Amino acid sequence: MRVITGSARGMRLEAPAGTDTRPTSDMAKEAIFSILQFEIEQAMVLDLFAGSGQLGVEALSRGARFAVFVDSSREAQEIIRRNLNATRLAQNSRVAAMDASAYLAGCTDRFDIALVDPPYGQKKIDEVLPQLAGRMNENGIIVCETERTEELPEQAGEFSIYKVYRYGKAKVTTYKKTAEDE
Repeated sequence: MRVITGSARGMRLEAPAGTDTRPTSDMAKEAIFSILQFEIEQAMVLDLFAGSGQLGVEALSRGARFAVFVDSSREAQEIIRRNLNATRLAQNSRVAAMDASAYLAGCTDRFDIALVDPPYGQKKIDEVLPQLAGRMNENGIIVCETERTEELPEQAGEFSIYKVYRYGKAKVTTYKKTAEDE
């Protein structure tokens, strides 16, 4: 697993051992950052269910201003910190050692981009999406990676499904704020 492009291009990233963490495939990661290419520069990014932190690290490498990495696993938190230090991106980040829902409940930050990649098949996105929508900036975008067959809510607060993409076994669903005149 490597950083695709930007300031940390080509750097190898660690991933937690075992099957609790499922790193995003290179195909899905490239697709996600193709979708976000014009949104990344100077963005405030949230990497929820961060695992190895590869999505947030990629965003920072591509010019995001700051990223918050949230994961409840102590092993994942340590690996995220090591990956941030190895890529020299730690100064533009914070690792929140807690459950995603608890983080969102106490969070005061607002985000331009949210990257949500929970363990497949546990309906975690359904749990956090309403809270997350309330933490997004006006023109924010929420990107959720799920199993190809998993259905997500059409709406979360003022955010609605914008587009759905399929890559192998993964599905990437983007949410944007619903325009008032629609």
